[in-house]
Amino acid sequence: MARESTQVAVLGAGPGGYAAAFYAADLGMQVALIDEEKNPGGVCLYRGCIPSKALLHVARVIDDARHAAPWGVVFPEPAIDVAKVRAHKQGVVDRLTNGLGQVSRLRKVTYLQGRATLTGPQTLVVVGSGGETALQFEHCVLATGSHPTRIPSLWLDSPRMLDSTSALELPDVPGSLLVIGGGYIGLELGTVYATLGSAVTVVEMTPGLLPGVDRDLVNVLQKRLETLFARIMLNTKVVRLTEEAGGIRAAFEGDSAPGDERFDRVLVAVGRRPNSKIPGLESTRARVDGQGFIDTDGQRRTAEPSIFAIGDVAGEPMLAHKASHEARVAIDAIAGHKAVFEPRAIPAVVFTEPEIAWCGLTEAQAGERGLEIDVATFPWGALSRAITVDRPDGLTKLVLDRRSGRVLGVGIAGSGAGELIAEGVLAVEMGATAEDLRLTIHPHPTLSESLMESADVFFGQSTHVYKPKRNYRTGRTDGA
Repeated sequence: MARESTQVAVLGAGPGGYAAAFYAADLGMQVALIDEEKNPGGVCLYRGCIPSKALLHVARVIDDARHAAPWGVVFPEPAIDVAKVRAHKQGVVDRLTNGLGQVSRLRKVTYLQGRATLTGPQTLVVVGSGGETALQFEHCVLATGSHPTRIPSLWLDSPRMLDSTSALELPDVPGSLLVIGGGYIGLELGTVYATLGSAVTVVEMTPGLLPGVDRDLVNVLQKRLETLFARIMLNTKVVRLTEEAGGIRAAFEGDSAPGDERFDRVLVAVGRRPNSKIPGLESTRARVDGQGFIDTDGQRRTAEPSIFAIGDVAGEPMLAHKASHEARVAIDAIAGHKAVFEPRAIPAVVFTEPEIAWCGLTEAQAGERGLEIDVATFPWGALSRAITVDRPDGLTKLVLDRRSGRVLGVGIAGSGAGELIAEGVLAVEMGATAEDLRLTIHPHPTLSESLMESADVFFGQSTHVYKPKRNYRTGRTDGA
């Protein structure tokens, strides 16, 4: 058995893990990065964010071609070469992961491919194809990510069953696809398959799609999905799956429950679970909470002083960019710098078409906290850029402190919302006010103007929407 030592060992090479390893190397630390894959990347690059966005881009191109007919540009219905689509997706993954491998070598990070087992607070063993390596470390960052949730009672040992990982392999374009779960994973993958030609049925057991997301934003998306999907069944659940010749038969229960129906494939997309069952974790003082997350403090340090945890394994939200920022906090703490993870806003994006993006407090969350707020919304039907690209079905929404006008939250539903939300994140983090947004000159004509116009709505002075500001003392509209 080979024996090595390092200052920082990072277990898991996803967006949190490789960000931690690279930053530690930049600070002059000796670093070992451990993962089972050939190169860094983690679930996000290999089986999550990146391959799904590659497929969603293909779907977007097809949708744009179909969308162009009213403008006088008519394309023939596309022929889908599934093998080439898969190859394109895999090419994107390979390019990014190979690039990370090169960056890792340039930073002189020791990359150990294999499966790690903790053997104590400052030791672990890596078992890989090249044998075993015993590694001693001063500090360790656990960045082991998460995996798709499976419902045992609704899982069949059948190639017709898909989860978020196998669905990205795009085995074929089934004639009919049942998606169990109306969260972001189910809607994104459902969008891909529906655009490629599948008749997609989405079943969600709660009263609405994307539970917990602002209803004003979801309503914009749902109107579009109702035209794309074969059916959306809310307040409904699947109670039984049975494989039969040529498909899987599903039995339903709830408000929209039909009779038993057969589907070519079934995708279970009901969330993800943290990979906290790390071999040997019990040999340390690190503890796992009731939800399966590893407990950490504000610096992402566990109850074992030498061990930190970041990303999906350390708590919600399970987002790559959250993991990357936690990585910097953990490494700063290891380096002895003052650091704590306490963001005011972590952006979230649903990459459907239209996209949904939000950050900070939602209207409902502000209400639950008893805050006095004002909500300013600007419809994209009054936005010139949205009209020119024929995407008027959008909405920009600000949640504002009623007295100071400070931006507490931002929500956007519309084409490219994921690109626009960063301005909202900056506004929340910097404590910007509606006055700051309205006085920031935005280029015209752009979709970003909707943020400025929403701020104008707060003052009752939007150029393109007539909505006089309400006087909250009298309950009457100003000027009435």
